[in-house]
Amino acid sequence: MKQAEHLRVEAFEQPLGGDLMLRGKVAIYSHGEEAVANPKPVVILVHGFKSFQDWGFNPYVAEELARSGYYAVQLQLSCNGVHKTDFDELDKFAQNTYSREQEDLAVLLRLLLERKLPLSDSADSSRIALLGHSRGGGNSIIFAAEHPQIKAVVTWNGIAAVNLFDAAFREEAMNNGVAYVQNARTKQQMPIGRTFFEDLDRNVERFDIVAKLAELSVPVLCIQGDEDTERLRAGFQKLHEAAPHQTFVTIHGGTHTFGAVHPFTSTTPQLEEALQATRRFLEAAIGTEGSSSD
Repeated sequence: MKQAEHLRVEAFEQPLGGDLMLRGKVAIYSHGEEAVANPKPVVILVHGFKSFQDWGFNPYVAEELARSGYYAVQLQLSCNGVHKTDFDELDKFAQNTYSREQEDLAVLLRLLLERKLPLSDSADSSRIALLGHSRGGGNSIIFAAEHPQIKAVVTWNGIAAVNLFDAAFREEAMNNGVAYVQNARTKQQMPIGRTFFEDLDRNVERFDIVAKLAELSVPVLCIQGDEDTERLRAGFQKLHEAAPHQTFVTIHGGTHTFGAVHPFTSTTPQLEEALQATRRFLEAAIGTEGSSSD
């Protein structure tokens, strides 16, 4: 039997009230006929800004983590702007805030702990890690600081500051109720509502990523490509200076997506290097299938 036939992927949906829906997929790798061999530590993939669960490398990374013995969860945040196709819910995208994304993560954690996700018999909910890319990395650090159930965090080209926009953009959104940022891939004008900035103003201390990382006692791995934007590379340095007790890895030749594109065509050396570093870290932090990090 081919290895691919052992991979099991099941989707889930969770209504959040109103017209919001939390979506995702669970991937596990089954050995032989049994879906459950040993409890698998959980890795939740948190996508970034202008991204979604099936963007680019996300399904590939989930599959690779499943093959490595993890219960891998791909999460689609409720206001990321995607339902069935690329950004077909821009009205929801305009409503998005960090508070909304944190609540989405809280709902997912509750579903996991209550064993309401697919294939839940395979999940060891005492060993949970977050893997966040870009804005998802910042969200992962904030969430881990507030939820002791999270035992480890990995960020890939993660943000160090929640406000991704300049003063002129903020002023436009505050004055007009909305401002627009272009999606370089789809060419769509994507709306950012005034509520985004109002949420930041109400949560200055809560959303201080650098301070939260400095305070975190659980292990964190921050991976940064050296060909990413200057802002993110500078943020990586700030995170390193604030939390020298954590682990920091630079991927040489790594762009913001480690050279991967959407639609996903193939892996890259930089993506494989990030995956390898992530596997080593997770094995030490939360173990692998049938093992313990203790």
